Amino acid sequence: MSRRLVAPLAFAALLLAGWEASVRAWLPGSPFVPTPTAILGWFWEALLDGSLLEATLVTLRRLSLGFLVGAGLGLLLGGLCARSRTVRDAIGWLALGLQTLPSVCWVPLAILWFGQREGAILFVTVMGTVWSVMLAVQESVLSVPPLYVRAAQTMGSRGWHLWSRILIPASLPGIVGGMKQGWAFAWRSLMAAEIFVVILSGYGLGTMLHDGRELLRMEQVVGVMAVVILVGLLADLALFGPVERWLRRTRGLGGG
Repeated sequence: MSRRLVAPLAFAALLLAGWEASVRAWLPGSPFVPTPTAILGWFWEALLDGSLLEATLVTLRRLSLGFLVGAGLGLLLGGLCARSRTVRDAIGWLALGLQTLPSVCWVPLAILWFGQREGAILFVTVMGTVWSVMLAVQESVLSVPPLYVRAAQTMGSRGWHLWSRILIPASLPGIVGGMKQGWAFAWRSLMAAEIFVVILSGYGLGTMLHDGRELLRMEQVVGVMAVVILVGLLADLALFGPVERWLRRTRGLGGG
């Protein structure tokens, strides 16, 4: 086992053991504070009946689509804002304001415009993603040292050549960071949408979380929260982590 895994695994084991002992000692049988063993029991039951896997796959499908659409729009708008001061002055302030708006605020509008359908969930997820990606791309491109740009222009670099050879490579770490942040915002937006938008054809993790609250099954609530955290960690390990390490290596900053 890697040495880097020993410390977090040991801490998690101690935390779970302390949690279990504390609940059994001071809150035995409490419906509001489940023990780790109760959560694991629900987790195993949900795995066996297939409900957890089905809900996770539905949520991941929605998340992937919403993130791809939102990130694509964010990349386009961010590039336009970085390229044109007029565009930046026109919509930059709007993006900054909308980024601070909690994702749950989009839910009533989404339900009114799209009804209890997939379009409502997609809309909320996209709106929670696009602005953070847009601002990250804009600031990353604008933060490229002007000396790089002037040197490239002196050697005849213009248009797409300037973007593909100078601006995008130089701003790539910031863009990847913005995509990672956009992924986190997409998760939060999707959970808010699934809790409030009832779609009979798609039972996601957010709906499962809501049902656990309604039924006072706190082991289900905490279990779903744990699944959301786990998927987020796996996405970072499998997707964003390798890209960030590659960027550090290519810039001589070490593999991390």
